[in-house]
Amino acid sequence: MKINEIYKSIQGESSYAGQPCVFIRTAGCNLRCDWCDTTYAFYDGREMSVEAVLALVETHACRLVELTGGEPLLQKEAPLLVARLSDAGYTVLVETSGSLDIRSLDPRAVVIMDIKCPGSRMSGAMRWENIPVLKPTDQVKFVIKDRADYDWAVEILERYPLLTRRVALFSPVFGAMDPRLLADWILEDGLSVRLQLQLHKYIWHPEARGV
Repeated sequence: MKINEIYKSIQGESSYAGQPCVFIRTAGCNLRCDWCDTTYAFYDGREMSVEAVLALVETHACRLVELTGGEPLLQKEAPLLVARLSDAGYTVLVETSGSLDIRSLDPRAVVIMDIKCPGSRMSGAMRWENIPVLKPTDQVKFVIKDRADYDWAVEILERYPLLTRRVALFSPVFGAMDPRLLADWILEDGLSVRLQLQLHKYIWHPEARGV
């Protein structure tokens, strides 16, 4: 599988935010979101075996691991890697765009699935068939650029009631959406969602790699 980077940092997103985590970033992505902050992973990477990835993860002495990208489900070995990590006792998070079928993933993994808002210009790529197969432990993320994105996200939550029984993350586009304004909207509408700030961008430089 093609790997862009593997590193240990503080988890900056999801309900696991703030915890030490080993990130396995795969190379390649089938989408081109306007606000993407990992464009360096589109092409840059090296081929590694599942065994080599497992060995490198083990050196970091951390039991929380996230498979991210790019888009990790483009790698045909991703389901095997997730299963092997789960077999080894890791808590495994898989961050995916929602454009590809998630059913191949080991049910022990926590899927963190993006639901692409119109501001990303990629909402048309969403695979809506993924929603009914989300497990109670899975999470969904809306990256919100403006009021139009927010209103669209609220409409999606109303259209798919199952999502309100999962952790739903509303994340402002860093540098484009004022998190205080997004917080005000959430409070005004009484939404049962989690406001998510990308902690790593506040702790380190917003464009820093390997954190």
